[in-house]
Amino acid sequence: MPFVSKDETIMRKPIKLIPLLLLALLLSSFTHILRPGDMTKNKETVDRYMSAFNQKDHAAILACLTEEVIWELPGVYQHKGKAAFDKEIENEGFSGKPVIKVSRMVEENDVVIAEGTVQATTKDGVVVNLVFCDVFEMENGLIKKLISYLMPIPDKK
Repeated sequence: MPFVSKDETIMRKPIKLIPLLLLALLLSSFTHILRPGDMTKNKETVDRYMSAFNQKDHAAILACLTEEVIWELPGVYQHKGKAAFDKEIENEGFSGKPVIKVSRMVEENDVVIAEGTVQATTKDGVVVNLVFCDVFEMENGLIKKLISYLMPIPDKK
């Protein structure tokens, strides 16, 4: 075994600590990012909107919208204004409350994009499972335009 001087032994210890310090710094950064209450005003609005939709709370949903809001489901409909939006909340083809789960939400320049799943029940009792990607255009912390992209999840058989 080669001789290791006292100076070389001292020099090796800080090098072993560097990865641990970097890991601690990285983990502290992630906990800061993931802390509740760190959402932007726009993301908080979208979060309130999704929660209200799960409860079919019309007043809470409408409170998240501008007066001239547009809701578009490409190729299916485009509703303009709160009154038209309100009518679509109670889609006549469905009953009960939907179960909306957001898996990811990102924001850039007053646009919030939310991805997730929706489970809803039709009037005749059929459970429908969908994935969604909603694009929210925001104005002063309210939803100005919503484009909803929906796709059914095929049954696993």
